[in-house]
Amino acid sequence: MTVRPMPLVIAIDGPSGSGKSSVSRAVAQRLDLAYLDTGAMYRALTWWCVQQGLDLEDQPAVARAAKDLQLQMGTDPSSPSVQVGGVAIDQAIRATVISESVSKVATNLGVRDELCDRQRALISESAKSTGGVVAEGRDITTVVAPDAHVRILLIANQESRLARRAKELHGEADHAAVSATHDQIVRRDKDDSTVSQFMEAAPGVTLVDTSDLDFQQSVEAVLELVRAQTGPQA
Repeated sequence: MTVRPMPLVIAIDGPSGSGKSSVSRAVAQRLDLAYLDTGAMYRALTWWCVQQGLDLEDQPAVARAAKDLQLQMGTDPSSPSVQVGGVAIDQAIRATVISESVSKVATNLGVRDELCDRQRALISESAKSTGGVVAEGRDITTVVAPDAHVRILLIANQESRLARRAKELHGEADHAAVSATHDQIVRRDKDDSTVSQFMEAAPGVTLVDTSDLDFQQSVEAVLELVRAQTGPQA
């Protein structure tokens, strides 16, 4: 019998609307692992900068804010949380104004250096305390955790991604909702791709296309891949 490596680190990357957050969280719950939403860290910094009145175009100032950010990430997949200075901001960081601005922060190389270091530390701490972690984002498989036991790039075609995000944000996926979501998906992916490669699988990273899969099928596809790569204990 193949013994699952412990602690188990699963890294999942993907573009907006690919399902990586919801699927990663469900996989973490099924495997009783910690869950880290690294995108929420960039959103938290964006929120903090907006609260402080910082110009997001002032890259040195935003990078300094990243170093000073009092960020706490809760990694329980049943109730993940984000706090800054002890203030819960889980809902605030999902506001449209944050979604429209976060790329300015996420493409700041000074910010990425700082938050990637924090992500590595959180992955290490979570893996030791819970036996493993599912970490998801943009460059987890290649930059943050290139030595993860399982590395997955979750993708979907643009039509599917727009429809999913529209339904998530607006409750439906009609033409108006999809149009309202277009900028958050297409423009953000274009901006983020200038500093992170998440549209093509790097060597050693397995591609999972969820375009024609529903949520449960996507979760099962990832779980099957984890089992294939780590053994039946997964």
